[in-house]
Amino acid sequence: MQTAAHVLTALVAAFHIYVMVLEMFLWERKPGRELSGFDADMARATATLAANQGLYNGFLAAGLIWGLIAADPAGHHVQIFFLSCVVVAGVYGGATANRRILFVQALPGAIALAAVLAAG
Repeated sequence: MQTAAHVLTALVAAFHIYVMVLEMFLWERKPGRELSGFDADMARATATLAANQGLYNGFLAAGLIWGLIAADPAGHHVQIFFLSCVVVAGVYGGATANRRILFVQALPGAIALAAVLAAG
């Protein structure tokens, strides 16, 4: 079960790295505009805000990677903390910004968190 928990946590971390790159570096280009649905003018106007969001996604990924490489029990606790942050952020984003965030961020985070908790 621990291997599955680590794989799921790594996938959640990889997703957050992907989102960080989109929000920080590709926001005004086609991939970032496709993510946001913004036209070029709106993407330009919101680029600083998107970069700030991207930075937070990078911190979530860094924390998850830290949890994966740190020795237990600290690594286990770090994974629980950062996966909990992912779930809370996903629920908040789903409730306030876009419902799809529930399915692309909160749900995978919750599944990974359940696996980490089950792995003990």
